[in-house]
Amino acid sequence: MAQFPNAEADIVALANAMIAGYTAHPADFPSMDPLTDLVALQTALTDYSTAKTAQIDALAVAQVATETKNLKLDELEERMRDELKKSEVDVGSDSEKLEYIGWGPKAPPTPADAPGQPRNLDPVVQGPGTLFLDWKPPARGSGGPVRTYVIERREQPAGGGAFGSWAQVGIALETESTLIDQLRGPQLEYRVKAVNQIVQNGKSQLDLGHVHRQVYFCLQLPSATLCCLDTESQTF
Repeated sequence: MAQFPNAEADIVALANAMIAGYTAHPADFPSMDPLTDLVALQTALTDYSTAKTAQIDALAVAQVATETKNLKLDELEERMRDELKKSEVDVGSDSEKLEYIGWGPKAPPTPADAPGQPRNLDPVVQGPGTLFLDWKPPARGSGGPVRTYVIERREQPAGGGAFGSWAQVGIALETESTLIDQLRGPQLEYRVKAVNQIVQNGKSQLDLGHVHRQVYFCLQLPSATLCCLDTESQTF
């Protein structure tokens, strides 16, 4: 048994098919009175079509009205901003007088909180000199919003010893990045920092413990090994 349709277009299509079938084959459907039932069905379809047309017309009118309202609001906002700028000049240092017109002195900017630390930095070697990194964003509530991520690298001298200074090697808007043309030979260490509009995660800049995970990357080996600070390793 066929199921009654749910979509509006399908319902209308079925109504048209029913009217056409009842009209063409009245003998096959004796319970359908062409003078009452069929006329009532056609009238219901016609009423729907009229209401549908009215709805389309109303939506068009509403769209025009909305666009007109938005245009007038923009004009109002522009006029208000012009007048407020002139009023700020009028009162000069007596900015408290702006409260007479519902305005007031400009509030000092509020510095943004530093974002929290990125989590679970995961490196994948994708080929000679190519490293794919992905990570998780800072935990919810751990700091301010993140605008972008800064990827940094530092290098250990060929003979071993202390690593050099951190240097930026990439930025990312999402929580992943592919680094190409990486040095082959020295041992490299990578980290990711979260940055917002005003401040960087200063703790991770100064204290390596605040970068959740760092990786040592040895590209010079035929079978490269990635070593994390928690002593986990992966061989590629």
